[in-house]
Amino acid sequence: VQLVESGGGLVQAGGSLRLSCAASGSNFVINAMGWYRQAPGKQAPGKQPDLVASITSGGGSTNYADSVKGRFTISRDNAKNTMYLQMNSLKPEDTAVYYCYAQYYNSDYDQSLTFGTWGQGTQVTVSS
Repeated sequence: VQLVESGGGLVQAGGSLRLSCAASGSNFVINAMGWYRQAPGKQAPGKQPDLVASITSGGGSTNYADSVKGRFTISRDNAKNTMYLQMNSLKPEDTAVYYCYAQYYNSDYDQSLTFGTWGQGTQVTVSS
């Protein structure tokens, strides 16, 4: 399974961006998905990026980092194998590389055997 993010860019504080994460591959079913971010110079080497938001397979349950609650909304369209992150009221401290993550299984095999994969990341820069 490959994940490709898009939608990043440069925006002024208070502005909005919408990130997309499209999954492709063969014979897969995606379970939970999430958005993570890594700010330059603010992450210990080898440490996983910080969780921004996550969503369950059916989209019925979501979870957000405290710093983005009320401003960001995660969603997914399973028919398109795509996840989104609507980011409103952006702040300079939201500047980071944003990565999507998906947990999935191969539909030809036992669904309890799951795997994880990351996208390549998309830069979000918020100017003050």
